[in-house]
Amino acid sequence: MVRPVDRWPASGSLQFVDAFEVHSGGCAINTAVGLKRLGREVAVVGQVGRDALGDFLLGVLQSNDMATQGVRRVKRSTSGSVAIVSSSGERTFLHHVGANGSEPDDLPLWSTHPKARHLHVGGAFLLPGLDGGPMAELLANAKAEGMTTSVDTAFDFSGQWAELIQPALPFVDYFLPSYVEAQGISRLDRPEEQAKHLLTMGAGTVAIKLGDQGCLVANRTGSWRIAPLAITAVDATGAGDAWVAGFLDGVLAGWPLKAAALWGNAQGAAAASASGATTGVQDRAGLSRLLRQQGRLAEFSKWRDQGDEPGGQHG
Repeated sequence: MVRPVDRWPASGSLQFVDAFEVHSGGCAINTAVGLKRLGREVAVVGQVGRDALGDFLLGVLQSNDMATQGVRRVKRSTSGSVAIVSSSGERTFLHHVGANGSEPDDLPLWSTHPKARHLHVGGAFLLPGLDGGPMAELLANAKAEGMTTSVDTAFDFSGQWAELIQPALPFVDYFLPSYVEAQGISRLDRPEEQAKHLLTMGAGTVAIKLGDQGCLVANRTGSWRIAPLAITAVDATGAGDAWVAGFLDGVLAGWPLKAAALWGNAQGAAAASASGATTGVQDRAGLSRLLRQQGRLAEFSKWRDQGDEPGGQHG
């Protein structure tokens, strides 16, 4: 992570920055850390290289007491990104797929996930070899085993968007893209219309992350906009993944969608309040304290205990 960078230096020149930091990152590991801090038991499945960054990521997982039996070391270098963070907290990425670039003989790994209540796939569009048909098969098998499922997306540099994600959506209980990603898939601009379109593609519930505008969550009975918490953003890196962790924690607790979405907003805000993808992520007491400080705890408690809309599980 490099910050702040508000203007790209001229070619061949040099520019000073205030911070140059190394953190764990990526949709899957960020969400896993967030869920673990909220008290969930988490196992991670994936690939890292036989290199120093692979050692670092395994150390992060182990220090957070997460099961790592599903993490395989491969000859390719560990996936990595340079996150270029502006003074406003917005981030731009330079990404190397590395070990996440699955080849055909890697695919059996993805289907040997541990027994669990829920399977979450982080980083769709950044998983060559798993995206498309293989991801649909993975999710279908998980549902056949009685698991609920969710998928978070990244930006699709290939430009395939809907074509690549369509096979998986009928097997996704909770589809969790950002606004830009929902726009890329649906070719629509309004979040409500994006969500409606994604539901017609097969997703059971759609939650669209709207950054400093909060989020929108929708299923076949209705849609709800959930206002954000008022914070000063330090670094938005990982805030969307933290939102996913908060939302899934609420879903797994059986809360109504609005309560789960507000819980997600709180965790996303906590993450954006500190530098690094998971540095600011809170436990349940911390999120309750943040909601109380923001004057939103009563609202959250009402939705949690007296929710007026059904959940989004399907299939």
